[in-house]
Amino acid sequence: MLNFRKLFTKKCSIIGMVHVKPLPGTPLFGGNIEQIVTEALRETEIYLKNDLDALLIENMHDVPYIQSQKFGPEITATMTRICTEIQKITQKSVPCGIQVLSCGNKEALAIAKACALDFIRAEGFVFSHIGDEGFTDANAGELLRYRKYIDANDVLIFADIKKKHSSHAITSDVSLSETAKAAEYFLADGLVLTGTSTGVPAHLHELNQLKETTNLPIFIGSGVTKENLEDYIKADALIVGSHFKKGGLWSNEVDENRVREFMDKIRYLGLKTMVN
Repeated sequence: MLNFRKLFTKKCSIIGMVHVKPLPGTPLFGGNIEQIVTEALRETEIYLKNDLDALLIENMHDVPYIQSQKFGPEITATMTRICTEIQKITQKSVPCGIQVLSCGNKEALAIAKACALDFIRAEGFVFSHIGDEGFTDANAGELLRYRKYIDANDVLIFADIKKKHSSHAITSDVSLSETAKAAEYFLADGLVLTGTSTGVPAHLHELNQLKETTNLPIFIGSGVTKENLEDYIKADALIVGSHFKKGGLWSNEVDENRVREFMDKIRYLGLKTMVN
């Protein structure tokens, strides 16, 4: 928790998703890297203007996703370019993190190290599962050894547990609490709790369960909206993507009015105050 609080000082921090447009080599790539960079910077500027607490950069539009061992260096290279440009305009004024889909945790760490990012969001940290892109094996041991190898111990790892878009039948006898305890034991810096898919809210009883189970910071990773915000403010941070888009659809452009209204409610609830 101490390392988390060095970055996130608010009672409940708001992290805005920068959903990068389709990258080179993916089916929906439009052929223009400069347009990808420009759109990512536009979203970043909206978030900075509206006083969000952090950014999380993700190649969300690279559908259909493939496992990291199957995508080429063009993904890591282009994401590094985008993160470099974003860091130029943030000037380290807010924490920035990255997630590389699917399960590109080592690639995310390498990008974070190169671009002086603060954290990554990691899939498959503990316990294997089946995602819509295939089998994801547990990788905490390999990932933390790689972090040590590249001297990136200052990059925090926030781990999804029982993650969305996945079947957890092979670990159905392992509870959410047990999964959280395993991630804490395996040195995760925070836990990400989600609903079953993008835009679907996490179960409130699961949030309460995690707050009682672990001392790690808890992130809500899907389904937070202006309307249900009060339900989740006991979490340490909220990752918001779909709700900030036009019509609340993740694949649309960021709607500044939706961002502004959400942050107005955050201020109304007093969540912009500092942690004692």
